[in-house]
Parts: sequence; C-alpha cells; structure tokens
Amino acid sequence: MNDKTEKIILGIDPGTNLMGYGVLRVCDRKAEMVAMGIIDLRKFSDHYLKLGHIFERVSGIIEAYLPDEMAIEAPFFGQNVQSMLKLGRAQGVAMAAAIHRQVPITEYAPMKIKMAITGQGAASKEQVADMLRRMLKLDAKEMGKYMDASDALAAAYCHYLQMGRPASDKKYSSWKDFARKKGIV
Repeated sequence: MNDKTEKIILGIDPGTNLMGYGVLRVCDRKAEMVAMGIIDLRKFSDHYLKLGHIFERVSGIIEAYLPDEMAIEAPFFGQNVQSMLKLGRAQGVAMAAAIHRQVPITEYAPMKIKMAITGQGAASKEQVADMLRRMLKLDAKEMGKYMDASDALAAAYCHYLQMGRPASDKKYSSWKDFARKKGIV
C-alpha cells in the first residue's frame, strides 16, 4: 500500500465527563472506521486530575494509531460560564497532546459537522450517528452506546469530506434527497 494514499484522522469530541474519540482511515478516497470510544472522566472529582488523564489518554491514542491529522469539535457556547471554561480547558489539553506529537489540528463547529454528515445543521446526535453508520457501512452494534464516540467519529468524517475536495454546487431539497444522492437509502 502506498503511504501517500493513506491518511489516518483522529476525531475528538471534547467533554469533561466523557470525551469521545474516533479514528478514521482514508485510503484512495475511501473512508473506514478503525476505532471509536470514550475517555471516561467521571471517576475523577478533581478537574485538574481530569485534565491530566485527558492528556495521557489522547497521547496514548495518538501513539497507538499515529494519526496524520486531528479534527476536533469546537465547544458549543452555553449559558454556564464555569462549564464553558472547563470544556475549553478539556479541549485545549486534547489539542496540546496533538501539538506535542506534531499532529495538525482542524477545529469544526458542531453545526458544520452536522451539516457535513446529515445535510442539516440542526440534526440530532441520533441522526448524525445513524447517517455515519450508513455511510461507513457499520453494524449498529459497532456504534456503541455513547454519542460522544459517534460525535468524535463525525468530526473525523467531516474532516475527510473537507480534504482536497472541490466545493460542490449540489443542492439538496430534503433530508431524503440528500440520503438518496449520497447512495445511503
């Protein structure tokens, strides 16, 4: 296999209780899931211990899969300033792990990821997971029970869709039209 035709993309969905990750292999413009899961941070009561664990686990995932690039979901801005600060720190630590390993990072807004996967910026997590499952031809059991993992895989897949692809002038009239034109249904 020619190294120039293969690329590994690590997707991260930042979180302070559960952080999702997804690993996608792109070979000759075809994407396949390599791994997905969560980093469970609920057992740590101290926020700084959570941050240390995030750095260790993301570093370990990078060492295990050797991604060429990382796609990370940008924090969603909510009302609670303390929650946003903690989420931003968690995202920053995951990014620091990638920077430490010289892995280039691209950040995507949640709406951009949803739009890339489903054609709708306001799609639900369940719609995103189901569309990913169809596009990557995964069994429902492979999707896991945590949406954080599928959200991370969605970030990686969104990045894959953005890679060297010419801007499309295709318009979709509906969710069903989008799925039909993508060959999903």
